[in-house]
Amino acid sequence: MPGRYFEDFAPGDSFVHTPSRTVTETDNLLLSTLTHNPQPLHLDAEYAAASEFGRIVVNGLFTFALMIGLSVADTTLGTLVANLGYDAVKMPKPVFIGDTLRAETVVAQTRASGSRPGAGIVVFDHLMRNQRGEVVCTCKRTALIHRRPA
Repeated sequence: MPGRYFEDFAPGDSFVHTPSRTVTETDNLLLSTLTHNPQPLHLDAEYAAASEFGRIVVNGLFTFALMIGLSVADTTLGTLVANLGYDAVKMPKPVFIGDTLRAETVVAQTRASGSRPGAGIVVFDHLMRNQRGEVVCTCKRTALIHRRPA
């Protein structure tokens, strides 16, 4: 499904995004090394085994980025001018290798852009759940989105 124009959004609209995604060891390793994050909780199985989690915890930036990425097809694919900000990012539960994650979105707010007549601002509440239905990540994303062409 292609992204939506500004006029296609209304507060309260909700989406359960597909597909879901199972997190792999490679996902975690690549994100951690690409971002130069040497946290042993993400990379060292022996260290992580001795932690309160008992195993490697997936890098939270991967979880966050995946949540946004899974939402794009239903929200901003091809219609985004720019993401203006991400607020209130929370990670209430850890993600582990092998967890299957799915994203959901609710439109929180829409308003016309004061500086760009061809665009509007949409605030999305994004949420990610694991296979047990536990919320593992949430955030608010503010996006500048094209209006439908005349």
